[in-house]
Amino acid sequence: LASRYLALSKFLATLRCGHTYANFYNQSAPLRSALFDRKTRLPFAFRWIDDLMVVTEASPKLNLPRGSVVTRINRVGAEDMLRSLMPYTRADGSAFVKRKALLEVQHREKFEYFDIFHGLVYGEPAGGVHRIEYTDPKGRSRTLDSAPISLAERQEARSAKAATLGNEEPAWTFDERDGIGVLTMADWSTYSMKWDWQSWLDTRLDQAASLRGLIIDNRQNEGGDPKVGAHLLSRLIDKPLRPPSYARLVRFRTLPDSLRSFTKTWDPNFYELGRDAKDLGRGFFQLPEVSDAAQQIQPRDKQVNVPTVLLTSPTNSSATFTFARIAKASGRMRLVGGTTGGNYRGINGDGYFFTTLPHSGIEFDVPIVGKFPLTPQPDAGVSPDLMVKESVADIVNGKDRTMDAAVSLLS
Repeated sequence: LASRYLALSKFLATLRCGHTYANFYNQSAPLRSALFDRKTRLPFAFRWIDDLMVVTEASPKLNLPRGSVVTRINRVGAEDMLRSLMPYTRADGSAFVKRKALLEVQHREKFEYFDIFHGLVYGEPAGGVHRIEYTDPKGRSRTLDSAPISLAERQEARSAKAATLGNEEPAWTFDERDGIGVLTMADWSTYSMKWDWQSWLDTRLDQAASLRGLIIDNRQNEGGDPKVGAHLLSRLIDKPLRPPSYARLVRFRTLPDSLRSFTKTWDPNFYELGRDAKDLGRGFFQLPEVSDAAQQIQPRDKQVNVPTVLLTSPTNSSATFTFARIAKASGRMRLVGGTTGGNYRGINGDGYFFTTLPHSGIEFDVPIVGKFPLTPQPDAGVSPDLMVKESVADIVNGKDRTMDAAVSLLS
């Protein structure tokens, strides 16, 4: 089962579509248990700074200080490990930075990419102990042995409050720093949120209107509901804003019965999505164009006219890539941080077939609408106006260089 899951994941990654993958959360309970609930996880969280594995958090029982650089794990170099796992990660186009970002462990998700693929590729450590070689913040070479941790132990590292955010409690935060509002948004998956996010967001934007500036921190936000980005922009613009135009293409008129039996979706109309589409040849069918009026983002009352900065990172893709692109093109805000994931050449999505292989039972997501640009575009994400490169020293000292740069820019 593990080898099948790895083979499928490696193949799907070659399609270079960030939405086409063997989704961890859509597997059956027995399969999730068999593949993902293995006691192979490293007992620390980390980020990749260039190709260095830098510790950001470790168990209090470990003598592994924040900012330590892990050089080898079980005699495998950290950089070699990174390169061996990259072929299993998803991204739109040639987004190397997005793939690397997915292979960080930051206690953001129930299932971490690195945990799963490191466990499946490298298996349980010899003798049930990870040998971790590292350089501490003072430059001293160290070695420690530690038992791997389980899925349950990894989840304990996520706060109990984080698991409930977006249900009854807000999933986002708003703070004030030096007279500047900081809106932190780690997820736009509003379909699972039970709180009134629109009212909450409007209240915070009303507060921001009386401050010296506004920072929208999207660095940990992979995407979700594009309505959130449109809602934000509608309060920040003073004239209608038209997003970039894309041709919406599909590869079928109706899904054959021979394939339909292996798929599920939330809207049965998806099975006949291309019935009335225009045949472009070469197996492509173009869906009807969306009117300009329907695409435009209209300004709303009570505009927030303060200078605004958007913090970006390679994690941004899907809806947050689109938001970054529109925000930059609007001229209404400056972008600070790192190049986003996503891709100017288009993103697949809009509808999905959740497809299950008949023998293994492994599920993979298939987005069914491709958005193709009307003019040639680069194979790249959105570059910020101000690129900020973080360092190992920043992690050692607990310094948020990107946030500091944004505050300085607004000041």
